[in-house]
Amino acid sequence: MRADAVLFDKDGTLFLFEATWEAWAEAVLLRFADGARARATELGQAIGFDLPNRRFARDSVVIAGTPEEIVGELEQLLDLPGDQIEDILNEEAARAPQVEAVPLAPFLNDLRARGLKLGVATNDAETPARAHLDSAGVTGLLDYVSGYDSGHGSKPDAGPCLAFARFLGLDPSRVAMVGDSLHDLHAGRAAGMQTVAVLTGLATEVELAPFADVVLPDIGALPSWLSQAG
Repeated sequence: MRADAVLFDKDGTLFLFEATWEAWAEAVLLRFADGARARATELGQAIGFDLPNRRFARDSVVIAGTPEEIVGELEQLLDLPGDQIEDILNEEAARAPQVEAVPLAPFLNDLRARGLKLGVATNDAETPARAHLDSAGVTGLLDYVSGYDSGHGSKPDAGPCLAFARFLGLDPSRVAMVGDSLHDLHAGRAAGMQTVAVLTGLATEVELAPFADVVLPDIGALPSWLSQAG
């Protein structure tokens, strides 16, 4: 087995990015705009979301940024304190629909049966992240869940990845970091982990490949790769 543990990103990796976050963006923007679509469209431009077409720009802060970074873009346009904006972002995130990249319960059970330890490190806040994992019925299959506000920093810094390795008492080189964005891969590389890219987010294979040990169509292909000789 190539690794003793796997650390997953959440959005775009365990769950399909667009299906979840397009619905979130529409809901949160309309809430901030009191239902006025023209105003919601203006606010969407600040976070790289085209509301009329329900589409994220490739450089949208939502794709790999933290709620704090999203707040930084919105608070210039809203007459609300930053902590209230962040509370609303997290409330709507906890309610966002989740579409699993593959059926997660059997997938994670299979990895555990192979003797792997499992964790999630997301740039989402920990509370909505746990709500998403709970909704999929998989929180109990994970050894570790970390959000940007869990005290370990946020990706692309290595902190969340190194915290997972320390928690398990593992050499980072025996951990595979799996994600759909450059933030995930940069964090994994900086921590000295193996890096696995998946194409269930918005980044392309061309963008991800230089920073990944392998690029997979989705996490369903991970067990086969892990079982290969290193």
